Amino acid sequence: MLEANLEDRKRESRLIAIRAWIAAALVIAALGLVVVRLMHLQVDQHDHFSVLSRDNRVKVQPLPPARGLVYDANGVLLADNHPSFSLEITIEKVDDLNATIEALSRVIPIDARDRARFERQKRQRMRFQGVPIRLNLTPAEVARFAVDAHRFAGVDIRAELVRTYPLGEHTAHVLGYVGRINEQELARIDKSNYAGSHFIGKSGLEKAHEALLHGRVGYQQVEVNARGRVIRTLESQPPVSGKDLHLYLDIGLQQAAKEALGEERGAVVALDPRNGGILALVSNPSFDPNLFVEGISQTDYQALLRSPDKPLFNRAVRGQYPPGSTIKQFVALAGLAEGVTTSRRATYCPGAFSLPGHSHRFRCWRRGGHGALSLEQALVQSCDVYFYDLANRLGIDRLSGFLSDFGFGALTGIDVAGELGGLMPTRDWKRRVRKQAWYPGETLIVGIGQGSFLATPLQLAVATAAVANHGKVIRPQVARAAQAPGASAAEQLPMVSHTIDLADEHQWDLIIDAMAKVVESGTARRIRSTEYRIAGKTGTSQVFSLGQNQRYNAATLPKHLKDHALFVAFAPVEDPRIALAVIVENGGGGGATAAPVARRIMDAYLGVANEPSEPSDAGGGRGD
Repeated sequence: MLEANLEDRKRESRLIAIRAWIAAALVIAALGLVVVRLMHLQVDQHDHFSVLSRDNRVKVQPLPPARGLVYDANGVLLADNHPSFSLEITIEKVDDLNATIEALSRVIPIDARDRARFERQKRQRMRFQGVPIRLNLTPAEVARFAVDAHRFAGVDIRAELVRTYPLGEHTAHVLGYVGRINEQELARIDKSNYAGSHFIGKSGLEKAHEALLHGRVGYQQVEVNARGRVIRTLESQPPVSGKDLHLYLDIGLQQAAKEALGEERGAVVALDPRNGGILALVSNPSFDPNLFVEGISQTDYQALLRSPDKPLFNRAVRGQYPPGSTIKQFVALAGLAEGVTTSRRATYCPGAFSLPGHSHRFRCWRRGGHGALSLEQALVQSCDVYFYDLANRLGIDRLSGFLSDFGFGALTGIDVAGELGGLMPTRDWKRRVRKQAWYPGETLIVGIGQGSFLATPLQLAVATAAVANHGKVIRPQVARAAQAPGASAAEQLPMVSHTIDLADEHQWDLIIDAMAKVVESGTARRIRSTEYRIAGKTGTSQVFSLGQNQRYNAATLPKHLKDHALFVAFAPVEDPRIALAVIVENGGGGGATAAPVARRIMDAYLGVANEPSEPSDAGGGRGD
């Protein structure tokens, strides 16, 4: 019995010892696994987990550049930046977006327009990017949110510079405006350079010079806590601000041009013929570009769209009108250059012109006719029959080719986005577009600036400057120079020009003298000045055509059916410093309506006190 008990104890001891060894082995094995795992994590995966750890702690934030400012020729600030605070939500940091917005609206007013803009922009941003829910916070709203900020994870106040246009509608069509980046723009821009930027040039100068004005983005590395709050800045690369633009535009002249147009719909383009610098570019009526910067309301936008005066339409660079008689000096030059007429050759005007073998009568604006006229007299009296005959002898091929050298039918290349090129009709154009042959009668109509011929006020101003320059065609430019921040001298922007050579240089003087007599004794005589000489040409652009036996009577027509009034000019004749084109929509005769507008602008630029123009002697007929 005693031996049996001893045997049991020995077995139990061995069993306990075996179990102890097994347990120890398991512990050692487990510890070994832990050590191996630690070795793997701490040694083999050190670099990988170091990067992940640093990324959790360190964030890279873009620093948007300040947009370049815009100044007029005299240093007047036309486009500025002002600080603005907005409330932003980072979607990925918010658990319940709707509940967060509802709670926010009890702290800061958020209306339906804010919600709609937020939903629209939310679709354009990544989840880790902030989306503005309220713009233009007041200081009181900023302070109120700061008190409750701890309740809103993922919601922050963002400070940014927002574009503003101090002169509003006076510069809307030339400067254009910036707006928030949309999906189409996001697809084509350099996303890295626009990280943190919310605005981009949408139209006008702002769009044309976007690359200069925007600048280069900067970055900063910041340390954040577990809630994403910035603790400190570790490293930063400052942004490079956009370049400031200095313009040729004279805002005083711009305002004078707009005042000269008054309540009329129309456009004015004035430039310096010596360098192509745009002195004034007005489209009337206009609009307030500040409405578009943060996003225009649907109500305001619909009001602008539905206005019968079309204030959003840039008539100066996009308005395409038949140039009317303002084209006759260029047709006269074509006749001289091609040798089909001379200064002494006379043409008889009986009041109408017919092509040989045809009965259709192309009427002169003076139904009784002008009698026999030289080229100079034809320009001074703006005789249509003289130019029917001249255009017929030139033919459309030579006529369109010569006029194209002045830039008709092509973009001028002005640094204002959205320009249209007008239409210089040719045989090929009609065959290609209308699938029809060219008829001789169409050449006659082109010779007086009607029919399919379309030109913009900008093209007319550039071509008129070329006459003042004896054939030197200069690319129009609004921006004179770009100046980098801190730079002492502005960088001059390049201009491109070409020259129209005539075999006889005196032909330029012949046309310029005739244009001067248009103002001194012709169809624009009511604006002649005793202070300086003006060379100009009146024009009337037909809104509708008359039948063979119909007569035009402006007194019986509603405003919208009256002819457009045009006038082109440069001054002083001896040393041209300003060339311009004016169009007054449905203004009637160019001499009666558009020429006085031009005279007021030239007086303002040349520093001459306004002299009263002579009363209009325009009757009820279609003239100029």
